[in-house]
Amino acid sequence: MSVLVLLIAIILFAVLAFRRINALILAPVVSLFVILCFKMPILQSLMDFFMPAAAKYVSNYFLIFFVGALFGAVYQFTGAAESIARFLGGVVHGKYVAPIVMVITGVLTFGGISGFVVFFVVYPIALQMFKQSNLTRRLIPAAISAGCWTWSMNGPGSPSIQNAIAMRNLGTPSTAAFVPSFIVMVVQFILIFVWLEYRARKFTNKGIVFADSTLTYQLSSGELSEADSKDLPSPLVSFLPLLLIIVLFNIFNSVELAVLWGIILSVVLFFKRQKSLQAWIDIFNKGAADSGVSILNTAIVVGFGGLVQNTEAFTILVDNLKNMSMSPLIFVAITVAVCAGACGSASGGMGVAFNALTKVYLALGVNPEYIHRIAAIAAGTLDTLPHQGAQITLLGICKMTHKEAYFDIMVTQIIIPIIAVALFIMLAMMGL
Repeated sequence: MSVLVLLIAIILFAVLAFRRINALILAPVVSLFVILCFKMPILQSLMDFFMPAAAKYVSNYFLIFFVGALFGAVYQFTGAAESIARFLGGVVHGKYVAPIVMVITGVLTFGGISGFVVFFVVYPIALQMFKQSNLTRRLIPAAISAGCWTWSMNGPGSPSIQNAIAMRNLGTPSTAAFVPSFIVMVVQFILIFVWLEYRARKFTNKGIVFADSTLTYQLSSGELSEADSKDLPSPLVSFLPLLLIIVLFNIFNSVELAVLWGIILSVVLFFKRQKSLQAWIDIFNKGAADSGVSILNTAIVVGFGGLVQNTEAFTILVDNLKNMSMSPLIFVAITVAVCAGACGSASGGMGVAFNALTKVYLALGVNPEYIHRIAAIAAGTLDTLPHQGAQITLLGICKMTHKEAYFDIMVTQIIIPIIAVALFIMLAMMGL
């Protein structure tokens, strides 16, 4: 019965999140439901379990969110991100549009730019590319988010928060298990690329194209107007800070340090693109505000996980998983995926899993680098259930509903990552 209560709590969390209730309200409310069901002392449980888990997450990862949001704001308001996106879009001359949007977002996020910033930067460019190629808008959310939350998030050397969480808890490098990780990253890229192109052609062959009166939300003429691209910085110059971040991150294994130097180089390169010092202050103010919102939304969900892991149901669930005759690598994949699904967040789920199970993982007797990569990939599976806040935000930006666009999100960001983690486990068992 206790495990059933926990399952109901997770479903309740998903349903309320789907109704777009803010995480800052949702996590405490569902936590109270858990506390009452398990007859735990309310205030003591919140103070001893909920708040410490949330505070620990902020303490450990605030700087990563902070510098990432600052860097993203610089790239958004100087036009550097748009310059890169337009350059990559122009390379293919209107071919493979949906997969190329995925490539654009992947390049930006692998370079250290927050996925939420990428959403706002890439969407208007993707919209124009889809319009010019007469492709259905139904694929835009999947094309954008697949680049953010798959190979660019869990690949070796990525400055993602998921990579950083594994590094800090396991003492592993950013390129942990490089050979099998690289193989799996390439496989994910190819599968997503092929799927998006297949779906684009299938929709077109069915006569479902850009102008689609059956969609719930129709676009205005203003939304379809193309932005002026004449005053953008050089794409080659715009790539330099991204490359610097990737190089420094893999030298020093510090996201904060690498992104900080990326910010400094960006300001130097693009300083004259703002009219005054106040304009730069406004950019950094915007980035700082965004970082606070982002980490609080994630940390408060981790707080819910911190409470759950102190219930008898969580102990029973973990004990049952440990007692099942499964590979230790599969155990890591399942526990991280379940936590990510419960939280509706890859980083939040990883935070919960490692807070509760780091010692268990390290006692499994397997290479910590395998644990690192499996956790990073598995976190990006069930996190993308319909209640994921990031996907709800993106669907709102793209003016699409779950019914219209979620199927391709599910394939590219749940099914394909599950295939990827299974492939990695197979390669790890072969000793690669």
